[in-house]
Amino acid sequence: MITVFGSINIDLVSRTARLPRPGETVPGSEYQLIPGGKGANQALAARRAGARVKMIGAVGDDDMAVTALAELEAGGVDLSGVQRRGKTTGMAVITVDDHAENTIVLSPGANARLKATDLPSGSIGAGDTLLLQMETPFAETLAAARAAKAAGARVILSIAPFLPIEREAFADIDMILVNETEAADLARHLGLLPGSTGAETVASLASELKRTVIATLGPDGAVAATGEDTISVPALQVVPVDTTGAGDTFCGVLAALLDEGADLATAMRHAAVAGSLACAKPGAQPSFPLREAIELSLGNDPAFP
Repeated sequence: MITVFGSINIDLVSRTARLPRPGETVPGSEYQLIPGGKGANQALAARRAGARVKMIGAVGDDDMAVTALAELEAGGVDLSGVQRRGKTTGMAVITVDDHAENTIVLSPGANARLKATDLPSGSIGAGDTLLLQMETPFAETLAAARAAKAAGARVILSIAPFLPIEREAFADIDMILVNETEAADLARHLGLLPGSTGAETVASLASELKRTVIATLGPDGAVAATGEDTISVPALQVVPVDTTGAGDTFCGVLAALLDEGADLATAMRHAAVAGSLACAKPGAQPSFPLREAIELSLGNDPAFP
């Protein structure tokens, strides 16, 4: 079983021909209110990939909370660990341009009030997976990691959005997920020289931290370094519509496959395909593929053996 300890947001999304420069106003589309938040996104992606998933998070005492939880509830994610905290649900204001690039401004709302004690004692055991991100208080995230690791669970941390993290903070983390920019930022923070490729950077990080490090590389797929091996997988070639949530899709699907016992290479192939499919539709959560769509794409693309 996967437990996701993390953020739950509403995404307020508007499309525009190009992203505005500082001080500039540009015309946009009709806005949409779409469920989001990195924690909720990863929980739904894992659930759609076939995992049993419980969400530990917080929403506000407002009408936005109902919308924020709608896709999770419809998708069958266990929401018994979601608390009502404060007045407002977290919100991300997202602008997407004609090239599928985006800008995001995040207001944490109730996410800032999530506590490690919201993770029920005894709810995670040996063989389970705890999936973490960086949109909730980091001290609470680390405390949740300690509790899960002590219980024998696998602990996966997605360092997004990026924050500088000291070496000792990884003590209870088994696997680190980053994108290519975050990998370089983490390497520089730790006093390492980023490599000329994503593979070189993750290899350096894995050697330094003694942890498995995986970086998503956009249209170039993903690469993992375990300290002993390097695994690279391609992306599925799609026409991008909106890249919002693609990285979260990768994280959730990777966790789902690992949780059911797949090896790392198999899990990465499924996750890379899922992340690509998520780019082909607008919005975050509505774009996340079901397991059947992932398997079909894997079977039909000769790039995936």
